[in-house]
Amino acid sequence: MIEVRNISKQFDGGRVLTDVSATFGESCTNLIIGRSGSGKTVLMRCLTGLLKPDSGQVLYDGRDFHRLEGKQLSLVRREMGVLFQGAALFDAMNVRDNVLFPLDMFSTLSSAERRERAEECLLRVGMADAMKKMPGELSGGMQKRVGIARAIALRPHYLFCDEPTSGLDPVSARIIDELIHSITHETGMTTVVNTHDMDSVRSIGENILFIHEGHALWTGTAEDITSSDLPELQAFLSGQGSIPRHERFLVKN
Repeated sequence: MIEVRNISKQFDGGRVLTDVSATFGESCTNLIIGRSGSGKTVLMRCLTGLLKPDSGQVLYDGRDFHRLEGKQLSLVRREMGVLFQGAALFDAMNVRDNVLFPLDMFSTLSSAERRERAEECLLRVGMADAMKKMPGELSGGMQKRVGIARAIALRPHYLFCDEPTSGLDPVSARIIDELIHSITHETGMTTVVNTHDMDSVRSIGENILFIHEGHALWTGTAEDITSSDLPELQAFLSGQGSIPRHERFLVKN
């Protein structure tokens, strides 16, 4: 489980996150949603350590992430898997070598065991037949599947997915969503997905956090979201754009 307690972050005097608190549970897909510029990407970066919040805490199963040092910090980092928005595969490596990369860097397994683990992960995402192909030979959806295989290679406790269905056709996007959801439940990981894809929200939104202008305004499930009377959330869902906070009470429910 990941707990966020009163996270705030600003850049050049401009507040991007303000006292954001949330809980991301185990064995479920936790989604962060919001329009562009809402602060959801900054929150994700604070969760993964790419940014340090100005105040507040990020707790990994009770461990205060941004106060850890040395071996304790390295341990938490090794428990993380990340699926980047563009898959971020190494162009000069074939598919299997891409999945082997984190295993070669951080695993204590033997060479044979590392190859077996890489092939097992590729089989799990339906890419076993593409092990020797180069990333440039793959479609965008296939690259994302390889990215998932690489992200889970070290058996992470926490999986972060940044806009995993961005740029994909509906069929490929649905495959990626289903993989993320099923692998999360199989392994018991705490999975956090940053997305604006409403199909993803409806299909795998087990725990949803809505960020608006740097504030955590709503949490709930995919079943709850359409019945919410929060004006900012309904404006986001309908594609009507943002409603400034100072105007929210002028909008009739």
